[in-house]
Amino acid sequence: MAHPLKHAQSSARKFGGRAEDYLPIHNWFDESKAFLADFRHRALRHHAEGIFLAEKLFGVAIANSDGNQVPVRYVGEQHVKEDLGRIPTAQDWLLQIKPQRWMYGQRLDKETTSTKEELV
Repeated sequence: MAHPLKHAQSSARKFGGRAEDYLPIHNWFDESKAFLADFRHRALRHHAEGIFLAEKLFGVAIANSDGNQVPVRYVGEQHVKEDLGRIPTAQDWLLQIKPQRWMYGQRLDKETTSTKEELV
């Protein structure tokens, strides 16, 4: 699935109510498309930890338009599984990052030089 509305329609079929009941949760999962519009945006929220964060943000359950309580965790799990086929961990994503020198917190030579000169 590529769009939050499609995920929301799927939630309505699965849990009852209307797509609009679930759209805020699905929009949240895909908000990161605003700054990285390919599959890599999923590394920020499409994992087990992201699902639990959604639960903290939206509450343990939402009331759908049928009046039923639907666990937010179930909605998050559905979203991630529809996109990835499984629920990875944040570690699964992070282990795929190719380390770069700057990631270790090392300053560039120019910055190190200017910092040393300021100390003298």
